[in-house]
Amino acid sequence: MLFLLSAFLLEKPAVFHLSSKVTTVVPESCLLIFLGLGLGGIVLAAAKKPEYQLDPDTFFLFLLPPIVLDSGYFMPSRLFFDNFGAILMYAAIGTLWNSFTTGTALWAVKLAGLMDPKVEADLLDFLLFGSLISAVDPVAVIAVFEEVHVNETLFIIVFGESLLNDAVTVVLYKVFNSFAGIGSENIQALDYIKGVGSIFVVSLGGTAVGIVFAFVLALISRFTKRVRIIEPLFVFLIVYLAHLTAEMVSLSSILAVTFCGLCCKKYVEANISQKSRTTVKYTMKTLASSSETIIFMLLGISAVDTSKWTWDTGLVLFTLLFTFVFRAIGVILQSWILNHFRLVPLDRIDQVVMTYGGLRGAVAFALVILLNDQTIKAKDYFVATTITVIFFTVIIQGLTIKPLVKWLKVKRSDHHKPTLNEELHERVGQKHFS
Repeated sequence: MLFLLSAFLLEKPAVFHLSSKVTTVVPESCLLIFLGLGLGGIVLAAAKKPEYQLDPDTFFLFLLPPIVLDSGYFMPSRLFFDNFGAILMYAAIGTLWNSFTTGTALWAVKLAGLMDPKVEADLLDFLLFGSLISAVDPVAVIAVFEEVHVNETLFIIVFGESLLNDAVTVVLYKVFNSFAGIGSENIQALDYIKGVGSIFVVSLGGTAVGIVFAFVLALISRFTKRVRIIEPLFVFLIVYLAHLTAEMVSLSSILAVTFCGLCCKKYVEANISQKSRTTVKYTMKTLASSSETIIFMLLGISAVDTSKWTWDTGLVLFTLLFTFVFRAIGVILQSWILNHFRLVPLDRIDQVVMTYGGLRGAVAFALVILLNDQTIKAKDYFVATTITVIFFTVIIQGLTIKPLVKWLKVKRSDHHKPTLNEELHERVGQKHFS
């Protein structure tokens, strides 16, 4: 069904023109989620059961790497490293702040009796939930921010945070998940020390893996002059090997792919031919765009299956409140500290956009689905809340962030690289009217 729909869209130029007009108001990520909801409803009505879901293994192994590679490979490295201190602070300190404050606040709400008593969760369970729901999602940030075209500094800080917070998110998730499994009464002081140490191991280890494979790729590309045709294959193969290597040794695969792409581009493009550079560029863009499309559609389709989630209004409302409020507080406090050292300070308007741009996405959904319902009794409640938070941030905040940016008169990028969809719209339009 999805392939037939895609073929129909590719054959109808009018649909592209209509889509181009619609996406000036509604982000494509929102449209894809709505399309997924519609397709999921049709399949559910026809088959009486959900046929398709966003599988966590498929997401982390196949769908996420192309998006991260495209982002890392084409990231403006100078701008990234100029703002690396701010990005690192928001990604590490900010994620820790958001996770612990959100989890603790939800536990306090539970103790106050403002949740359904059926939500069986203690402090560790809420800290686990806080760790997966608080991290900014790179896929959602790319999908929304690329259409808003905010200034490069603001984009690189929010997007860089969404990439680098992976290590903190994954470590907190694994630590609290293991703690919940063994029980709070069995946790020893050494376990806390190991948890803190693992943050540095996972993040620095993933970065090191990426840099090593970037060096290998740069070296190999020097000896491919007689076999130009396989140069693009080496690029994708070695970057994916970096991803798999990091996964196998339990390091941050997102950081591995990001730094592999970031560090190898300059040397690889100097070594390979012009045709290979063009092939790498458009293949990378196509894979990333396709993965992004599939992810948002599957998010919509997955939400139709209500058998795997249970609703509690108190948990949902307070999660939405706490994730937004504590992110705002964290951004304000960290920006105040950073502005003492930055040549160009982040003003209040920048901080508002950074707070509002803290979008959640498929990473949170994949992590919550992986929870063991035997260990985490409130898993079904957490799944429903995660889906609601994702839809709220991507749809509501995604729809309103462009008007907010205009209203606040945020400095925007004068020149931006067109996305693959924009290039496709333009080319189809030219062909149609020629």
